[in-house]
Amino acid sequence: MRRGYRSEPLSFNRKVLIASASVTRRKNTIHCLARADVTEPRRLMREHFERTGEKLSFTAHVVTCLSQVIKQHPRMNAFIRGNRLVLLEDVTISVLVEREFEGEKVPEPVGIQQSQLKTYRQINDEMRVARDAADHRLGGLSGAAWIRLIPSFLLRTFVRLADRNLTMARRYGKVAVTAVGMFTAEPVWFIPHGSSTVLLTVGSIEKREELDGSVPKIREYLSLTASFDHNVIDGAPAARFMNQLLKTLGSGRFLGLEL
Repeated sequence: MRRGYRSEPLSFNRKVLIASASVTRRKNTIHCLARADVTEPRRLMREHFERTGEKLSFTAHVVTCLSQVIKQHPRMNAFIRGNRLVLLEDVTISVLVEREFEGEKVPEPVGIQQSQLKTYRQINDEMRVARDAADHRLGGLSGAAWIRLIPSFLLRTFVRLADRNLTMARRYGKVAVTAVGMFTAEPVWFIPHGSSTVLLTVGSIEKREELDGSVPKIREYLSLTASFDHNVIDGAPAARFMNQLLKTLGSGRFLGLEL
């Protein structure tokens, strides 16, 4: 008689993700759904590709813009430790990179340190090196392969302690970007969870035909979800931050690709 199903043990990678989700879902998080007009930066990147054959990372553009806007809003680059608010001097942005371990695809964070001092090109190249890294151990990309030594039953405790640890904050930052929109062609927004004070979830890019006077033109809109730790950030500062971020994303000025 056929059982009609099969079962397999949970991988350590999956246990880490479950522990992280269990801890971060208790955070007081507010979310903002937005659309950014990215017609201009997309045009610049297409023209660069046509001239040189080099394909540049749009996610790196998002990271670059985010780092520059965070620099103008230093209280976004902070976290609570005990009864004190810790404000970080450098902007480190944690970018989730999907990698494969033991036949399973798992997101792993890569900390782009001092991102406020880096150009788009530097961030683009750093992300490319991380993506193509040969180390296939969990944590190997971020220098935290030791995470496998933690017993499974202590993973939630580790996540809680790491969330308010200064060394971890300096290494991985309290600002994060996850780009899941590359996996869908439809206009979608995702509502994420995470331990970051500011978490930007990049959705899909939608092309829409709009009238410019009487002339129809194609414009491109990026679906974004910005999530804020409400213990640190209130609604009005978050709204001002988003206003500046959307304008910065749409301008394309940090790409350095103008002709």
